[in-house]
Amino acid sequence: MDLSTLDLIIKETIVAIERSQAQIYEIAENTRLEADAVGRELAAVRNELEAVMAEVDKLEVAEKKARLRLAEVSREFNRYTEQDIKAAYDRAYNLQIELIKLREKEKVLQYRRNHLEISLRRLRTTLERAEKLISQVGVVLAYLNDGLHDLSLKIDELQETQQMAYNIIRAQEEERKRVAREIHDGPAQSMANLAMRAEYCLKLLDKDPAKVRQELADLQNMVAISLQDVRKIIFDLRPMVLDDLGLVPALKRFFTIYNEKYGMEIEFIFFGKERRLESTVEIALFRIIQEAINNIKKHAQATNAKVKMEIQPDKVMVSISDNGRGFDLNSVQDRKDGRGYGLVSMRERVQLLNGEMVVDTAPGKGTHISIIIPLRQQ
Repeated sequence: MDLSTLDLIIKETIVAIERSQAQIYEIAENTRLEADAVGRELAAVRNELEAVMAEVDKLEVAEKKARLRLAEVSREFNRYTEQDIKAAYDRAYNLQIELIKLREKEKVLQYRRNHLEISLRRLRTTLERAEKLISQVGVVLAYLNDGLHDLSLKIDELQETQQMAYNIIRAQEEERKRVAREIHDGPAQSMANLAMRAEYCLKLLDKDPAKVRQELADLQNMVAISLQDVRKIIFDLRPMVLDDLGLVPALKRFFTIYNEKYGMEIEFIFFGKERRLESTVEIALFRIIQEAINNIKKHAQATNAKVKMEIQPDKVMVSISDNGRGFDLNSVQDRKDGRGYGLVSMRERVQLLNGEMVVDTAPGKGTHISIIIPLRQQ
């Protein structure tokens, strides 16, 4: 490997790290804005809750007096007119209904307050981690930039640079994992609670049963659909089966879901002994194959695709082919409008794993992608 190749590798690594640093900074800024918004909403909810609690206390006193008055009227029935009795009963009943509503509102506000407090803590933790990661990436960038001035003396540190690239991929995927957990614990739980609240309201409200019950039933159905969407987002961000069972089961599930959703037949053939790989390699291979399948759907106009994978002791070999319309590889790679970004992203991931990727395509003959990823000795 000559110095020009090493220089190119380091420059590409710096570009990837700078892009990652910008993404992390954007995450930090968005998290900071979201934390500020949640903090303001939390303060408003706390103020509203204090006001409601004070109103509940006052109403409890008034309701207790009304019940005592009703008991007095009931005991001395002959002393009071029918109008007096009715007035006492109506007041006690109305205050009781109002108190029930206020207590229910108090519970809802308490739930919102607790949920916002949890969200705010999570956002602040995420922000702190993102800021630390930005600082760490800045140190890496400064180190690499200084190394460019004396490249010949940095040959022995090439392995360390490659490890830095591994760390960037791992950091990006850890961020996706965190987002997936937060969506699962946040929006999904909220919508589940909303569904339960809707069911509770169906049983509670009797004012206009025909209208209210139907509306709440529709709402419950919408929430169920939303839950499905959230779970789909979670799978797209980080398929849990990838962590639990490994690359091959995760790919099988991905292809099954893809077939059901888009109607494109994807044949998956696996050779060799199925085993767990290094986490970074599993994540990168899954994303590479996922990007390739998405490209086939978007651009190839194919009816079916075939993915072959073989795990050998020292490498992983992947073959992806389709019966689509193909394309001119040089023109797509040279485009500036982003159409070639999928291939660029795949190639970058392969290069960061010190692998090789070959694309064989032409207009009218489909596309075949061959990928070889070396495996480091455990």
